[in-house]
Amino acid sequence: RRTLLTASLVTIGVVFVLLFISISGSFKNMMIGQMTDSMLGHLEVHRKGYLASIDNLPLNLNLKLQAYQKLEGILKQQPEVEAFSPRIKFGGMFSTFVETTNIRLNGVYPDPEFKTVPLLPARVTTGTKKGLEKGGIWIPELLSKSMKVNIGDTVVIIATNKDGSVNGKQFKVAGVLASVTGPGGRDGYIHIEDAMEVLRMEEMEVSEVAIRLKDFGRLHAFSTELDGLLSGEVNKQGRPIYEVHTWEKLSPFYNIARMIDVMAFFIKLMLIAVVLVSIMNVMIMAVYERIREIGTIAAIGTLPGKILSMFVLEGLFGFH
Repeated sequence: RRTLLTASLVTIGVVFVLLFISISGSFKNMMIGQMTDSMLGHLEVHRKGYLASIDNLPLNLNLKLQAYQKLEGILKQQPEVEAFSPRIKFGGMFSTFVETTNIRLNGVYPDPEFKTVPLLPARVTTGTKKGLEKGGIWIPELLSKSMKVNIGDTVVIIATNKDGSVNGKQFKVAGVLASVTGPGGRDGYIHIEDAMEVLRMEEMEVSEVAIRLKDFGRLHAFSTELDGLLSGEVNKQGRPIYEVHTWEKLSPFYNIARMIDVMAFFIKLMLIAVVLVSIMNVMIMAVYERIREIGTIAAIGTLPGKILSMFVLEGLFGFH
């Protein structure tokens, strides 16, 4: 009976530990998937130094067309890459002719972007989800509600290019995006050719290239491999042109994911400790109930080590 109780405690403890591990792991993976599949991608490539100034979205640190074409050629040769998407990111003013506020914009090619971040269309709460045509804009839900902008309304995007001149272009609201956790909550999307027109680019420049892998488990290994491949590309000053970053460097959620791991470790430790204390309690009870028996065994000359081994065997296997 005591052996059955001990076995039951161990079984229940193991079940609870495994259940907690699976639930916490699933929650973390779901949150990571939401971040990478709806906004970031698994990893991104920027021009060297861009990430340090990413909050300002500097246009002077964009990848030139030739640098992007080199990167594109390298990525197409990598069997691990499922899809990649070039982006032009810039800050601007969003105007309804009555009210004006700031907005962060992503100029993208719709098809490659949807393959790289497949959950992006699912964030469109109203409007078209199938594609982002030229002249259309997807705006964040925050702006739609606060400025009372509806599908089909005409808005103006005003932005300053890298030369300092102010440019504007009219767009029709084609979709409203549900907000996401993190800095992407005020991000809107337009076609990359419209972004080039707003910024008066004579040839395409790219702020970043988002990459999606076939196997997310190969993230760090592929990041190291790609960094090695790109490290040979240098500018006229002999400095590297590119820098590679996984989603962990790009999202503040990574710190939350680490906290989840630490919390999970301590809870597992507590569950294991409770099980071990319960088993110890059962074994102590077994000893105290049989003090007279132990005294009798000792009186007939049984060595203390032999008595100890009898109880250890009984605790482990249920017999001695």
